[in-house]
Amino acid sequence: MVGNRLSQSVRKAVPVLIVTALPVLAGAQVDPTLLGQIDDLLGDGAYAEAIPILRDALTGAPDSYDLLYRLSDALTEHARDLDEDAAEPVYEESLTFARRATGIRADDAEGWFMLGKALGRLALFRGGKEKVNMSKDVKDSFEQAISLDAEHAGAIHGLARWHREVANLSWVLKTAAKIIYGGLPPASNEEAVQLFERAIELEPDHINHHLELGKTWLEMRERDRARSEFEIALSLPPTEPDDDRNLEEAEQLLARIRR
Repeated sequence: MVGNRLSQSVRKAVPVLIVTALPVLAGAQVDPTLLGQIDDLLGDGAYAEAIPILRDALTGAPDSYDLLYRLSDALTEHARDLDEDAAEPVYEESLTFARRATGIRADDAEGWFMLGKALGRLALFRGGKEKVNMSKDVKDSFEQAISLDAEHAGAIHGLARWHREVANLSWVLKTAAKIIYGGLPPASNEEAVQLFERAIELEPDHINHHLELGKTWLEMRERDRARSEFEIALSLPPTEPDDDRNLEEAEQLLARIRR
């Protein structure tokens, strides 16, 4: 997630009208104060508030890379809380902005990371050849982000999840994808573990890294290792907007292991 978090009380104290009134500078340059306010909203999970501010800012700087990738991020995260019918077009719009961002700056990791996220979420709504191709693009996007920033924990985490999800597809689905659509790139739970562990090295207190590593260990039937990661996750204080949801899932999975 981009930016620093504001407490709920502080965020509510920042009037949206004041934020939107901040000037957008000429061309693709955006007032750093405006970006800071947007980052505070994103860091606090106030995606619905950030989206109209970003849209307004883009009218004055339509080629701003900084606004484009942030808007993609806000839309992707906001769509998670919508029902399926409402979420799909939001993910499509998020993908459009992420592609615009990488088209403007192909040499920065953040745009590629947002592209991978948007593709991954939208792929859930697709089937057949389109889903297979989007899955390949998800992997490529995260790998491109990592090639530009080897310490981008978010992209490393995203690539780890790609490996786990593809590695654990059923034999029937993998065979169908290979025969009909040319197959998927190689993937393994072992690679997922290595990537999650690397993300944890970079962000040891990030709850979701531990949660997802624990889920990967469960896929590998390593219950003790999974239990350890869930316990670590539950020992950490929430720092991200979705950590309450992550902690709830970790608690449920841990209880299931202990039965």
